[in-house]
Order: sequence, then C-alpha cells, then structure tokens
Amino acid sequence: MEITITAEAANKINERIKSREGYLKLKYDTDGCGCAVNGVVALWFITELDSDDIAIETNDRTVYAEKSKMVFFDEQMKIDFSKACNCFQLKSPQQILNGRMSLIIKEKTD
Repeated sequence: MEITITAEAANKINERIKSREGYLKLKYDTDGCGCAVNGVVALWFITELDSDDIAIETNDRTVYAEKSKMVFFDEQMKIDFSKACNCFQLKSPQQILNGRMSLIIKEKTD
C-alpha cells in the first residue's frame, strides 16, 4: 500500500497535533454503521497503537492502519486537505474514500 500526504494536509496535521506525542492512524470506523463491512474511514491521532496496527511509510510521516481492515483501502491513496470544506480527504485514483474526513485526536484516558 502506498499513501501520499499532500503539503497542505501535512501542514494542517502539524497545526492540529502541535507538539503532542502519538501516531497518525487511518481508522476504518464501524461504530453505528450496522455491521463490520459498513464503515467510514476516519483520520485519528492516537497515543498508543493496537496490536493489529501496521506501519505504512509515506512521503511525510508514518501512518498506521489495522491489518484486518486493509481490505477496505485501495493500493494507492492520498491524504489531502480541502480549504473549501475545511476537512481532510482520502482519495485514490479509483474513488474518494472519504471526502469530509476530520482529524480526531484521541487522548489517553486512565
């Protein structure tokens, strides 16, 4: 799998996470979607990785994804930022996987 992060998206990610320590993750979120094959891709910034997470090197930073959910992603993808809708976008040459993706910062809770 190949992921490219545009310069605009990289700047917005850095602006939003500031100096936080953690990992950028493409999360295939199925909460409230009915079943495990219905979901939406979300961009998360997390403090701890899950045992199922695998690293994907990009042109900017490492992005993680759940190995068991890789079937829902395309081989080549781009994380972009749209100024028009003020949100991130996940695209591939075949489709837009999520045209209005937020960056969700998941803080560690004890």
